[in-house]
Amino acid sequence: MLVRDAMSTVVLTIGPAHTLRQAAALMSARRVGAAIVLDPDAGGIGILTERDILNSVGLGQNPDTERTHAHTTNDVVFATPTWTLDQAAHAMAHGGFRHLIVLDHGEPAGIVSVRDIIRCWAPVRQRVPV
Repeated sequence: MLVRDAMSTVVLTIGPAHTLRQAAALMSARRVGAAIVLDPDAGGIGILTERDILNSVGLGQNPDTERTHAHTTNDVVFATPTWTLDQAAHAMAHGGFRHLIVLDHGEPAGIVSVRDIIRCWAPVRQRVPV
């Protein structure tokens, strides 16, 4: 199975000037654990994850004044739609992260998460009547 079969194609894209609270609210509303941050001044495409927000709050930083650009990972490992799920899982395990931005012809095409991979690998649970 390939990354294109598992990835989410509807992704949250935010800018570098969003506050962490704004980013968290958008992520929560869409029930996603990561957002693509488009910041041409910092190299283009980055990622902000729920862990980045949690780390900031844990340090006592104010989510109403902290901007996403200060917490975005810009040194991103990108996947392609034609990677296998094994390749994606290996990249995540090796890099210690849970989300990969998927690029197709240099443009964001989606995000694949550990959860997406598990859904593809694990058998579908059937509900047992009680």
